[in-house]
Amino acid sequence: MIIRKQIEKIEKDSLSSLATLSSNSMGRIYYEEKCDIRTEFQRDRDRILHSKAFRRLKHKTQVFVAPEGDHYRTRLTHTLEVAQIGRTLARALRLNEDLVEAISLGHDLGHTPFGHTGERILNELHPNGFKHNQQSLRIVDILEHNEHRIGLNLTEEVREGIINHSGHSTSKTLEGQIVSIADRIAYINHDIDDAIRANIIKEDDLPKDCVNILGKSHGIRINTMIVDVIKNSLNKNKISMSKEIGEKTEKLRMFMFENVYYNIKAKPEEEKVEYIIRGLYNYYLDNVNKLPSEIKVTYPTEYPIEDRICDYISGMTDRYVVNLYSNLFIPKPWEKY
Repeated sequence: MIIRKQIEKIEKDSLSSLATLSSNSMGRIYYEEKCDIRTEFQRDRDRILHSKAFRRLKHKTQVFVAPEGDHYRTRLTHTLEVAQIGRTLARALRLNEDLVEAISLGHDLGHTPFGHTGERILNELHPNGFKHNQQSLRIVDILEHNEHRIGLNLTEEVREGIINHSGHSTSKTLEGQIVSIADRIAYINHDIDDAIRANIIKEDDLPKDCVNILGKSHGIRINTMIVDVIKNSLNKNKISMSKEIGEKTEKLRMFMFENVYYNIKAKPEEEKVEYIIRGLYNYYLDNVNKLPSEIKVTYPTEYPIEDRICDYISGMTDRYVVNLYSNLFIPKPWEKY
């Protein structure tokens, strides 16, 4: 018997009736023969994990620009924390862990260098705006390609979960909804942890009513949120927190926006970052021929040049964008040959 079919049977026999079964997947953009060993969602997870865009996440800022320290989160460690929280929720709710993991690993592939600062600047520069969730889908659909296919050719369920993980949209699958709430649990808590380490805030600065309900430490707060989601979502067709925990979580999130995300002390280099990204964008707008060949030939010519420039810049790591700017605009010492 084919191993994949055995796994599909286990899913059918053990998962909740509300779960998304891999055997019932709506399929891929381009037809492919199924794998004998892995389910469709396991296959998607592996394609994302082995992509170049995933590897670049290790050198992309989460919150702090160019932090000095080994223990600050990066976009990659954030992604792994989301996947861990997501799988915990999925297992407890008897939903599809493989689908949750695939969406989790792919949800932030489209993030720019320098975190949300980079996203904000590209959103201002591009005539049609720029959103990291849309860029994540663009990466898996078009930009990550090889000689055999355009994009990663993921299943519809994974693609739908990626595009709907942020903002006001809601995923059609419970697994996609898990990733959305796991993303929020992860970034609120680890950003607090990083902000305290950076002396931007102190533990005592956190709203007392939130701390009293959610917990007085990083681990306790995460556990409180996870347990609440499980209790409030078990055997229901919606993933959510209870009213009380949801309100305290949102208040903690707003505290972080006011005291960390919009705090100039947390982002002393932000003005320089904006100058660099705007400079690169305008440079390539005036010098289209200087774009790398892979950007010029990756996809059909009907895509406007603004899209291609955003593809290039958003895909850069923090250190790559700084080095590129230096190479293009900073004069080098003259040498006699």
